[in-house]
This record gives sequence, C-alpha cells and structure tokens, in this order.
Amino acid sequence: MIRFFILLPMTIIAIIIAISMYLQPNDLANCAATPSTVASCAPVDAIVAVSGGDTNARTDEAIKLYQNGWAHTLIFSGAAQDKTGPSNAAAMQSRAIAAGIPQSAIYLDEASETTKQNAENTQTIFTAHNIKSIILVTSGYHQRRASLEFTKMTSGVVIENHPVATDQDWSFWWWTSPRGWTLAVTELFKILAFNFGVSA
Repeated sequence: MIRFFILLPMTIIAIIIAISMYLQPNDLANCAATPSTVASCAPVDAIVAVSGGDTNARTDEAIKLYQNGWAHTLIFSGAAQDKTGPSNAAAMQSRAIAAGIPQSAIYLDEASETTKQNAENTQTIFTAHNIKSIILVTSGYHQRRASLEFTKMTSGVVIENHPVATDQDWSFWWWTSPRGWTLAVTELFKILAFNFGVSA
C-alpha cells in the first residue's frame, strides 16, 4: 500500500512532464532572445503565427521575434471566426502594424479555418515569395499538431517550432486546471487522428 502511494504521484508527475514536453516542442529553447550564427539559432525567412485560442498572445510572440531580428517577414494565418467581421489574420496584421511593423513586411492567409488549412494555404505564400525557412508560432498545447500539419503540407521549407510560453489558455501550470487537461487530452486525440489521416 505504501508503495502504491509513492508510485502513484510519481507516475502522475511523469505523465504531466511527458505531455508537456511532447505537446510543445521548442526549437529555440537553447537560443538567446536574438538570432546568432549557430545553425539552430540562425535567422529564418519568415515568422508564421496561426490564429486560434489566445490569438493576441500568438501575435505578440511573432511580433517580438520579428523585432528581435529573427526574420524580416511576418505571415498571419486565420479566417474570421465571426464572418461579418475582418479575418483573424487581418486583426493580427493590425496589431503588428500598431506595434510598428510595416505592412509591407506582412503577408496574410485569411481563408484558413483549420490547422491543416493553415499549413496548406501558407505553402502558397512560401512558394510565391521563395520562403525556405520559418519559425512557427502557436500556443503551447497546439504546437506539436501544428508542426505535424506544416511538415506534412509544406514542401522544401525548414520549420522551427516556437510555442507561446504562457497565454490565457495554457501555461507551465496547465495541469492544475480542468481547462488545461481538456486542451491537452483533446490535442492528443487530434494528433492520434492526424496519424490515421484525419486532420482538424
């Protein structure tokens, strides 16, 4: 019985750590705030942020990367949740322009309603502008699935992952709330569905 009460919390902790590490790969984790000559920390052609969840946090992270010199191009991807208003991508662009980023440095995909479509539609932008490397920005819980979709749907583009560390839906403490577990388990099932050829 004592062994059970020792092993149970250790097992739960191991599960939480495993889920955290799996869902939110971060290829810039060992890099400084600004790029360097180290291959894994070098500048890229574009920073891509997809909407959904805490869109403002994703946008702000992409803006910060741009301002720190990681790329000279921003790509925002996402259709309007409310079809009577502007697209999410357009709202993200407005936020970036308000932060001082020139409109000429921003490309939009305003049609995507799913992660798969984010990947498909941004590929068109990559091809049109000869973009060969990107930093992909989304929320931590969504990063793994977004990376899988972009890897599958894009061609000839090196993808570096960089999740938002904390937003209104996700943080280091995600496992302390029902919302965090709902997001984590939902993403794991969506990743499983992806592996069986069903995307969301």
